[in-house]
Amino acid sequence: MNETTPDQGRLLDEAIDLVIRRQNDPDNPVSEDLIRAWRARSQQHEDVWSRVSRVHGASGKILDERRRIERGESLGLNRRNFLVGGLTVLGLGSVAYSFGPGMLMEARADHMTDKGEIRWINLPDGSIATLGPESAIALSFQNDRREVELLAGMCFFEVAKATDRPFSVVCADLRATALGTAFDVSNDAGIVTVAVDHGLVDVQAQNSPLQADVNLGEGQWVTIDTASGRVDRGQRDSGQIAAWRDNLLIAEEETVEALVARIGRWLPGRIVIADPSVGHQRVSGIFDLTNPLRTLEAVVHPAGARIRRVTSFVTVISPL
Repeated sequence: MNETTPDQGRLLDEAIDLVIRRQNDPDNPVSEDLIRAWRARSQQHEDVWSRVSRVHGASGKILDERRRIERGESLGLNRRNFLVGGLTVLGLGSVAYSFGPGMLMEARADHMTDKGEIRWINLPDGSIATLGPESAIALSFQNDRREVELLAGMCFFEVAKATDRPFSVVCADLRATALGTAFDVSNDAGIVTVAVDHGLVDVQAQNSPLQADVNLGEGQWVTIDTASGRVDRGQRDSGQIAAWRDNLLIAEEETVEALVARIGRWLPGRIVIADPSVGHQRVSGIFDLTNPLRTLEAVVHPAGARIRRVTSFVTVISPL
């Protein structure tokens, strides 16, 4: 069986997401608008869509086992082709996210990365941003201010000094402001973290105990759960800040849910936590992201869970 190229695989994922969106909400005209816009982006987009829709069927019915087998044989695609039917059989159809938000993010973002990709970006003011995998930022630089919105993922900033132009990073309800420093901001499953490598960063967040300013110095970090409002603070060696740049994951009593979200930026496909109680447990340790699947196993094991690779596109975490 032939394998798709990485770009073909990504387009296949996106096309499947669009199929699922239309399948789950067939009367919503937005789905058709998104499909038309996606198909119009390039001939390759149109070719992938034709292949997916031809096998899936114009009626949008769920793939049965026979047609899923035909899909693999006729298209020469890898095992991710089993996604639509496989998720339905497993009762995990709700896992598939709508591609609509992804398209909106792409429209807003000035810089985006794919899974496993780390990119160094020279910002207009001379600052340097290191954008983590599957992450996105939008820039708004004015004469009197410099602002970056972290739309997804994580980013490490080395800020060029400009005392008359504050440098701020916005993520969800949190704003981190510095004049000349280096710090990391991340958002993993709604858990937003700011950690300072050196210098000072002023942090505030609406709808949380951090409405009053909190000043973070070298090695200090703060984490906000945007759902519950919980705030955690701590300190580590400055050399451990943004360790993901060296493919390391350092966790200090972090939720499995947040760690899984971060590992998922290195691991192809999607990760499903079948039991929410597993995701709420907290884990500590240092993990090697060069082998994300093994790291995922190491993270969930202390929480009494195991992983199961359902397809090359879906990994399920469930209690032991």
